[in-house]
Amino acid sequence: MQSIKEIRRLFEQTEKEQWRALFSCYAGDGRTGVQKLLAQYERKLQAHHKEQQRLEKMLLYEKKYGVNYHSICGIDEAGRGPFAGPVVAGAVVLPPGLKIEGLNDSKQVSPRRREELFEEIKEKAVSYGIGISSPARIDEINILQATFEAMRHAVEDLDVVPDLLLNDAVTIPQIPIRQVGIIKGDAKSLSIAAASIMAKVTRDRLMVEYAELYPEYAFESNKGYGSKEHREALLHHGPCPIHRRTFIHNYIKE
Repeated sequence: MQSIKEIRRLFEQTEKEQWRALFSCYAGDGRTGVQKLLAQYERKLQAHHKEQQRLEKMLLYEKKYGVNYHSICGIDEAGRGPFAGPVVAGAVVLPPGLKIEGLNDSKQVSPRRREELFEEIKEKAVSYGIGISSPARIDEINILQATFEAMRHAVEDLDVVPDLLLNDAVTIPQIPIRQVGIIKGDAKSLSIAAASIMAKVTRDRLMVEYAELYPEYAFESNKGYGSKEHREALLHHGPCPIHRRTFIHNYIKE
């Protein structure tokens, strides 16, 4: 007779789509531990099916436009609102129909899971690109135009030339590619969600590096946003080289 540990290992080594056969195989096993184990994997299977349904809904735009467009790219940004640091854009072309479990708007995903998704997207994407506009550039041309510039750089960073862009709400100027703006697109399109993960993780990593250079502002925790601690540091220490002067004029004396 197989031990409960052996049965658990069998489930872990078997594709979820084949778990029903295992349920039938062990349904007659009267051991309490086995029945608890089956109930546990039944819940996991139900959660898996629910997640697959969510992901299928998030492929709506990719499937709709995939009839006429071969290479669809999602675009999103991170860091439009902070007092410090760059604005970062991500561009991602996913294989048609690819579902990555847990992929969602970066704001809905834990930092640890974002890191895991970042690596999985890098591995599975047809191509991905990153674009960055510096704090100085933000001050020079304003945050909206700097965001557009970062998005253009992200598209240019791709290894492929997409024939359709799915954007989170915006239309990017100076790009000769058809664009579709989707309100709250990072929660409605897997391609845009993937771009949001790439942008967010890239920017967060940069801010952790900046925190080592400018530890008094706690960039590792606030990522440049205007937390109480950050505002107090500005009043006490003044701005550092990565602060956006057009964002912090109310907190400093030149």
